[in-house]
Amino acid sequence: MDSTHDSPALAVVLGGTGGIGAALAEGLREQGHTVLAIGRRTAPGLDYADEASVARVAQHIAGEQERTGLPLRRLVVATGILHEGAVQPERSWNHLDAAALQRLFLVNAIGPALVMRHCLPLLPRQGRSVAAFISARVGSIGDNRLGGWYGYRASKSALNQLVHTAAIELARRCPQALCVALHPGTVDTALSQPFAKTGLDVRPPAVAAQELLQVMDTLPEGSNGGFFDHHGLTIPW
Repeated sequence: MDSTHDSPALAVVLGGTGGIGAALAEGLREQGHTVLAIGRRTAPGLDYADEASVARVAQHIAGEQERTGLPLRRLVVATGILHEGAVQPERSWNHLDAAALQRLFLVNAIGPALVMRHCLPLLPRQGRSVAAFISARVGSIGDNRLGGWYGYRASKSALNQLVHTAAIELARRCPQALCVALHPGTVDTALSQPFAKTGLDVRPPAVAAQELLQVMDTLPEGSNGGFFDHHGLTIPW
């Protein structure tokens, strides 16, 4: 159990204005954390196509740490896209498109990598903290049995590798910190609605958020760099 769970702390949710992100921000507030929910239209705003915006977000977080005196114990990256205008999940290699792949990799992998660069150094060197990156089970190479969705799968696989790599470096700096990839399941948001098949366990964002927060709060030692579902079970790479 997280020994810092009941202590006042700063929590940051990037993508905190989206469906799952907003629910995670609200859940963290209910836990008593001081929460910064940051998105594309907040001040400061987050734009992965502009690394300077990521640096400004990090500076804002650092300023809040100084202003409040609270340590950053939760960093949640809930950004991501599956479809956006002409960017749609590919059913075949015939549908692969360079511009769509670049967009998917920018939002799902490159952007979170920039967050790692600018925000992971803000985690406290002492005590438990969790940096959680929302990934997807379809990013698992070992679990891929259906094919399709090339860009989304590959960009989430890239995110998982980035998380695992950053976790190794983070452990040298902050021995009790955890950097993990989390799969929220199928959530009733704009991202999943066009693809939520009948019979899938589609859950409201508030329910999914509570499950993810429970996982973050109870991950055992040795979880750093892992890939977990919303029940806390390990997902194959």
